[in-house]
Amino acid sequence: MKTGKILLPLIVIIAAVAFFSLFVVKEVNQAIVLQFGDPKKIILKPGLNFKIPFIQNVVFLDKRILNLDTPPEEVIASDQKRLIVDAFARFQIVDPLKFYISVGNERVARSRLATIINSRIRNVLGQQELQTLLSEDRSKQMSLIQEGVNNEAENFGIKIVDVRIKRADLPQANSDAIFRRMQTEREREAKEFRAKGAEMAVTITSTADKEVTVILADAQKKSEIMKGEGDGLRNKIFADAFGKDPEFFAFYRSMQAYGKAFNAGETSMILSPDSEFFKFFGNTKPKSE
Repeated sequence: MKTGKILLPLIVIIAAVAFFSLFVVKEVNQAIVLQFGDPKKIILKPGLNFKIPFIQNVVFLDKRILNLDTPPEEVIASDQKRLIVDAFARFQIVDPLKFYISVGNERVARSRLATIINSRIRNVLGQQELQTLLSEDRSKQMSLIQEGVNNEAENFGIKIVDVRIKRADLPQANSDAIFRRMQTEREREAKEFRAKGAEMAVTITSTADKEVTVILADAQKKSEIMKGEGDGLRNKIFADAFGKDPEFFAFYRSMQAYGKAFNAGETSMILSPDSEFFKFFGNTKPKSE
């Protein structure tokens, strides 16, 4: 019984010591063992490790590639054009001891890196014209920015893997002015297109009217020719008929004249009784008493 009473507290003490002495470093972490705030050991490999309980403590740092979104920054290009730049960076803690001594933790490191990145962006992009910043040459400027930020980040035990611009926008006032200018330009182009369209419509209409006039004149000409030919043929037929039987032809023509003269019985005519017009009515002279 006495042995059991002694072993139980001993086991508890050993378990407590083991609990406060052993720690695990995961694959995504790296660790610094501190003794009263002073770094004593750097652990880069994952696994089970030992520290002095109650005297030493462990600080874990992420060894993965981390993302950093910087706040939007206003940049003035060399041609005095303003641009709002929104950038992001990817970084990695490569020297945990230098990192801990210089910045202490990841929150402070992010704040310092954001300041450095924005400062470098203003320095590099401020030496270029706005047109250059919006062209394919921007990749060269980003390389210069990354190089400059990396040189300063080395003092914190950090390696800058990449720096990119997510967005590059004009300030709202500039955007509104550019929009109004583009709108005015589009309206001017629209008026030019309408004027050209109206001019083309007048040209097409006048050409069509001219062609219609020519076609109608040509048709009228052909009609007159055909009518003249028909009248000529008719006259020839009449002449031939008159030559064969003049008396019948005269009688036929007189009948046509009578039909037109006495149309619908409403015609009144005052003629001399011995007029040639009545030659086929017989003797129209009054009989002597």
